[in-house]
Amino acid sequence: MTNRLLQMSGVVADLLYEVEAVPAPGEEAIVKGFSITPGGGFNAMVAAKRAGMMVFYGGSIGSGPFAKIVREGLNTENIPFLRAQDLNRDQGCCTVMIDPQGERTFVASDGAEGHVTAEDLNQISFHEFGWTLLSGYALHYAGSRRALHQWLTGEDRIENLVFDPSPIVASLNREALQAAMARATWISANMREAAVLTGQADPTEAAKSLAETRPRGGGVIVRLGEEGCILARQGSLEHIPPFRVQAVDTNGAGDTHIGSFIACLSRGETPKQAAVYANAAAALSTTQKGPATAPTEAVVENALRKKEAG
Repeated sequence: MTNRLLQMSGVVADLLYEVEAVPAPGEEAIVKGFSITPGGGFNAMVAAKRAGMMVFYGGSIGSGPFAKIVREGLNTENIPFLRAQDLNRDQGCCTVMIDPQGERTFVASDGAEGHVTAEDLNQISFHEFGWTLLSGYALHYAGSRRALHQWLTGEDRIENLVFDPSPIVASLNREALQAAMARATWISANMREAAVLTGQADPTEAAKSLAETRPRGGGVIVRLGEEGCILARQGSLEHIPPFRVQAVDTNGAGDTHIGSFIACLSRGETPKQAAVYANAAAALSTTQKGPATAPTEAVVENALRKKEAG
């Protein structure tokens, strides 16, 4: 069970636009490239799978053209879907504009993945998984928030919950957010998200604050983008240096970091070793265009060996 990850956050269809620049209000972007791929919760699952973990999707899948893209993506990566299909809704989608520097801008709308009921959750045997991943997006949607809040405060066994607050953390329902924070063994957030959670603008202070309330064996990752990450646990804090690359597309890098980190912990590596690996995997993912570009374990390990050799 230790090597089995349950993803509870929804998968969407990403509409990826490579633009000369993100347009100002009233203007139109000049598009240099376009593609549609699975995104959202898909990216972290792919990262964990390519790092050697068994991964299962516990979110919703609808019916329609976007849902077909999601199903095909899960099948390609051999990620099982654990619940009955939602026949009333298509999957949600996210428009992603990627500028020449690799930065991304989002506009998203939920679909089937934003609807979860208590009956849906009863289809999942939570005790069969050693790790569970939950995003703030799942707690944001009005159609899934209540059931997931009840799940988080209920008696279901949730092993090693990893909580990703997501870019919309400031808009989350307070009670649902508190339930996720109270249940989480690990929190992985970027600098802005950590500041929202704690009120601390300094990522080091934010990491310290979040680590104080983690259970024994858990901790906090505050991702610093191209500057690596901060690893904090009760009584300890360390900056994990970045793995330097020339980025062409940062879409999905944070998800790659999260999935890779979980996979390393699941196979018994220390949190520091897992953070070093996750930094490298996330960095390498930005050297390719697309959201689910996590490298395989062999690629990451080879890159780390080359770095050590100088």
